[in-house]
Amino acid sequence: MLTFRLAGINNQNFLMRDEETGSFWQQISGLAISGPLVGKQLTSIHWDELSFNTYRDENQEGSVLLPVAKYEKQYAGKDWELKMKKNPSVVDTKKTGIEARELMIGVELHDASRAYGYQKVKAKKLILDRIGGEAILLVLGLDGVSVRGFFAELPSEKTVPDYYRKEELGGGLIIDSVTGGEWNFQGCAVSGRLAGKCLAPLRIVKDYWFDWQLYHPQTSVLAFSN
Repeated sequence: MLTFRLAGINNQNFLMRDEETGSFWQQISGLAISGPLVGKQLTSIHWDELSFNTYRDENQEGSVLLPVAKYEKQYAGKDWELKMKKNPSVVDTKKTGIEARELMIGVELHDASRAYGYQKVKAKKLILDRIGGEAILLVLGLDGVSVRGFFAELPSEKTVPDYYRKEELGGGLIIDSVTGGEWNFQGCAVSGRLAGKCLAPLRIVKDYWFDWQLYHPQTSVLAFSN
């Protein structure tokens, strides 16, 4: 087991340094970029970026990491992202036609990568796409800000249906075209013959465009129709 400390910033993406070997690790990739462990890769675990209300609704007994009182004034404020949008980036994205600090939902799968504009995802609420030979699903939560990704293939069915958004509260959030079952924001069927089964979770990253592009230079960007 390694013990990590914040060591610095590399292209506005923070670096971690482990105390045991002195190796430096990149935040976005978990890759050791210098030191005795250079080239080694940390194993990614599944995680969510959720609003507190959504987290609380899903985890009634969940715990929350509280600020350290003596350092609380040094923490970033609620307007941190608004302030950061005004800062220049180290990567020139003008040729892409996308603002450097536009927030994106990034997906990397089977050596392929694609970015989805966060505001567009929020507007569409439900996106069915294919990347790296896999059908994927991006879903906006009822809170209007939380996004989760799933592999779109139905469990035990070996088929990829169409999915439709269901806006009414209660029950499921989306409906699949094969079973007619409803699925909640956790990707689990709450009705139909697959009730109790869950879609496989997909790792997604919410990141600034300049950062995602820098570490995924071959990325594609989904062009949304109006």
